[in-house]
Amino acid sequence: MLTILGFTMIATFLVLIMMKKMSPIAALVLIPALFCVFVGKGAKLGDYVIDGVTSLAPTAAMLMFAIVYFGVMIDVGLFDPVVRGILKFAKADPMRIVVGTAILAAIVSLDGDGSTTFMITVSAMYPLYKRLKMSLVVMTGVAAMANGVMNTLPWGGPTARAATALKLDASDIFVPMIPALAVGLLGVFVLSYVLGKRERKRLGVLTLDEILVDEKVETKVEETETVLVGAGGSSSGSGSGSKTPVATGGSGSGIDAEDEAGDAERFQVLDPNRATLRPKLYWFNALLTLTLLTAMIMEWLPIPVLFLIGAALALTVNFPHIPDQKARLAAHADNVLNVSGMVFAAAVFTGVLQGTGMVDHMARWMVDVIPEGMGPHMALVTGILSLPLTYFMSNDGFYFGVLPVLAEAGAAHGVTPLEMARASLVGQPLHMSSPLVPAVYVLVGMAKVEFGDHTRFVVKWAALTCLIILGAGILFGII
Repeated sequence: MLTILGFTMIATFLVLIMMKKMSPIAALVLIPALFCVFVGKGAKLGDYVIDGVTSLAPTAAMLMFAIVYFGVMIDVGLFDPVVRGILKFAKADPMRIVVGTAILAAIVSLDGDGSTTFMITVSAMYPLYKRLKMSLVVMTGVAAMANGVMNTLPWGGPTARAATALKLDASDIFVPMIPALAVGLLGVFVLSYVLGKRERKRLGVLTLDEILVDEKVETKVEETETVLVGAGGSSSGSGSGSKTPVATGGSGSGIDAEDEAGDAERFQVLDPNRATLRPKLYWFNALLTLTLLTAMIMEWLPIPVLFLIGAALALTVNFPHIPDQKARLAAHADNVLNVSGMVFAAAVFTGVLQGTGMVDHMARWMVDVIPEGMGPHMALVTGILSLPLTYFMSNDGFYFGVLPVLAEAGAAHGVTPLEMARASLVGQPLHMSSPLVPAVYVLVGMAKVEFGDHTRFVVKWAALTCLIILGAGILFGII
C-alpha cells in the first residue's frame, strides 16, 4: 500500500506542476501533507517535516548566502568579461551560445557543487539568452545535463556514496567510468549543437554590434518610460508605437510581463556604466572567488560557512557603506526567498517520503519485480533502474537504501560490486533535474523558468544522455 501511495504522491506532484495547476512550493508542501494523512500518520507530520527541514537547513543556508555572493559578483562586474568573451566568440549565434552554455556548465562543475555551477552559468549566460530572445528552458536543460554528467566526479557526491555503501574505493569506481562519461558529455555537446541549430533557425544570427546597439536603444526606452511614469504617464507600453523594453524568452521560458519589468537591473550586465561596477577591485573579487571555490573543493570548511564568510567579505569590501549593502541585499532578496523557500518546501516532501517509509517500500518493490532470469545482467538492470530511482528519490536513499540490495542480488549471479557501483552512476544527468534536488531550484529560479516547463523539456533529453552513458559503458566493457 505504501508503495502505491508513494508513486501516486510523486506522480500527483509532477502532474500538477507540469500542468501548472499548483506552484512548486504549494505542491511540495500540500501534496505530501495530504498523503501523510492518507497513510494514517498525520499525527507525525510535524516530526517528519522537522526532520526534513533539519536535514536540508545547511543546504538552504548555503544557497541563501551563495546567491548573495554571486549576486554581488554580478553587480561589481566579475562576470562581464566572460559574458563579453562568449558573445564575441559566438558572434550572437544561438547555436554557439547553447554549446557555450554546455561547455561553461561542464567546466564550472569541476567544483563538485551543482548550486554553484548553476549560479555561475546562469549569471553569465542569462543576459545573452534574454537579449537574443532565446528559449530559457534550453539554457536550463543544457546546464542541468552537463552538470549531471560531471556530478559523477569523486567529490561530487554519487561516486562517494556508492563507494561508501559498497565499501569500495571511489577511484576504482570512477576512473574506469571516464570513457563512458566522456561519451555522455560529448552527447550533451552534440545535443546542445542540435538545440542551438533549432534556435538559430527560429531566430537567425545577429552581429555583436547589433546586439550592443539594441541594448543601448532599449536602455534609452526604459529611461524614457521611467520619466513618463514619474510624470504621471503609463509604463505599460499599451499605447500605439510603444516598445516592450525586455524581450520574452523562447517557447516554454515561463517569463511573464511582471518578471520582465523586474529584470531591468539584471539585464544591464553588459552596461559598462552601471553604478555598482568596481573595476579597481576586479582582481580582489576574482581572487576571492577562486579562493572560495578552492576551499570548497579542498573542504577547508563546510560550504555554508564558506559562502557566509564570502558573502560578508564581498559586501564589506565592495560596498563599505551600509546603505549600499542594504541596497544589494534588497536587489537579490527575491532570488534568496524563492530558492530558500523552495528548499524548505522540498524538505516537507522528502521528510514525508522517508518518515512514512514510502521510499523503503518503493525500493523493495522495484527490486522484487526484477525477473530471476535477469540476475546475470544485474549491472544493466541497475543502470536502467538508476534513471527513475534517482529521479524519484534522493541520492542518499538510492545509494544507501537500494544499491546494497541490488548489489547483493547481483553478487549471487557473479556480478561484481564494482560493476554495480559504476552502473549506479548512469542516472545522474536525469537526477540533477529531480524535484528532490535543491540545486535545480537555483537553476530555474535564477533563470526565471517555471519548474514544470523545465521538467517537460529536459526529461527526455536527460534520459537519452543517461542511456548514451549506459550504452558506452556496456560497449567498453565497463558495465
